[in-house]
Amino acid sequence: MTAFPELDLAAARAEAAFDEYRSTDPTARAAFLDAIAAGIEALGDRLVDTVAAETRFPAARAASERARTCGQLRMFARLVESGDWQGVRVEPALPDRTPPRPDLRLRRIPLGPVAVFGASNFPLAFSVAGGDTAAALAAGAPVIVKAHEAHAETSALVGEAIRAAVAAAGLPEGVFGLLFGPGRTLGQALVAHRAIKAVGFTGSRAAGLAIAATAAARPEPIPVYAEMSSVNPVFVLPGALAARPAELARGLVASATLGAGQFCTNPGLVFIPESDGRDAFLDTAAADLEASAAQPMLTPAIRESYLEGVERLAAVPGVRVLARGGGDPAPALLHTDGATFLAEPSLREEVFGSATLIVTAGPAELDAILDALEGQLTATVQASPDDRAAAARLLPRLELMAGRIVFGGWPTGVEVGPATVHGGPFPATTDSRSTSVGTLAIDRFLRPVAYQDAPAELLPPELR
Repeated sequence: MTAFPELDLAAARAEAAFDEYRSTDPTARAAFLDAIAAGIEALGDRLVDTVAAETRFPAARAASERARTCGQLRMFARLVESGDWQGVRVEPALPDRTPPRPDLRLRRIPLGPVAVFGASNFPLAFSVAGGDTAAALAAGAPVIVKAHEAHAETSALVGEAIRAAVAAAGLPEGVFGLLFGPGRTLGQALVAHRAIKAVGFTGSRAAGLAIAATAAARPEPIPVYAEMSSVNPVFVLPGALAARPAELARGLVASATLGAGQFCTNPGLVFIPESDGRDAFLDTAAADLEASAAQPMLTPAIRESYLEGVERLAAVPGVRVLARGGGDPAPALLHTDGATFLAEPSLREEVFGSATLIVTAGPAELDAILDALEGQLTATVQASPDDRAAAARLLPRLELMAGRIVFGGWPTGVEVGPATVHGGPFPATTDSRSTSVGTLAIDRFLRPVAYQDAPAELLPPELR
């Protein structure tokens, strides 16, 4: 028992629901996911208005995120129907071989109840019915969500829609649980609870590492899929910089200021060469940023952290503020050289918000920078046809650094689909083999089981 009776009740219900829920027919489970999406849509303007009131997002942004959330649920419904997620493999017996080979059949089953932490910056798409929840429910795992305090009313509304879908499908109540309470104490108790078999988390590095430490220290350690910090470096190669400096600068500012920079794929670092187009790039970026207006941040704590981060960067000798936007909290663009960047490790740390550090670096410095950078969610390459040889040399380095490599675009904006990877080496995530967006996310909550010489009548239907 924990200090939270509501947690103990939700965990007991999830344990009791697991066997029945994991045995649901794929068609029924897909229909359940579809019903959750329909229920969220049926909330209509009430949901959009609540999101806007709690987060200060524009109504259009709230509606767009709702569409993404429902799209994710339906994407996993179609995956469940396909059966591909089960990973079925069949090796018939070879009795005449020396030595004989037994009959071997493999499928994947869910780990058990999953804990999901709602994210502050995505009140819908990475929250109560977000990607982690959708992937776990698709896998056949009950889910207990720890709602984020920044959007408690939004979380409650979505939770009602999920509970209604659970009841309409005739599923056990424990298939879904929703908890409200103090983030650190309740969250740690949730991760430590013996009923929980895996964790999905999106948030800060400090919180993610604390959750991972708790999970590892349990009598039964469990996997934690935590998306944490990423500065999402952009590498502008000489040919691209010379050919289109103004276009690149405008694209950078648009990406960096989108949604007040409150995206995990916000471009926080840009590396440019000391070559033609450099001054035009810097001048255009500075002018565009100065013309941009401040946007509301999600919480006072996030705003304060952002302002402190910008001042921390600006205080480093050798770093200068190129431009600040209007209002509060003002977007910021800073600049330094490669030697300063390499000498000061704090310049590689994430500042969550519309702050971007541009680094002018030579080829030798860039090699050292690539060695120094941590794991990232994304890495972006801006190249022209003349840069192809340099891009080919850069690509193998970026493969080891990031989960998604963007060519000719900007990292903000994530396509939700089968080929998407939203993950990366530490500290971008705690497990670089996984993704929190796209159909591969279901893999996090499954494990393989092999059946050797099992009688046909005892095999699961998909293996007969």
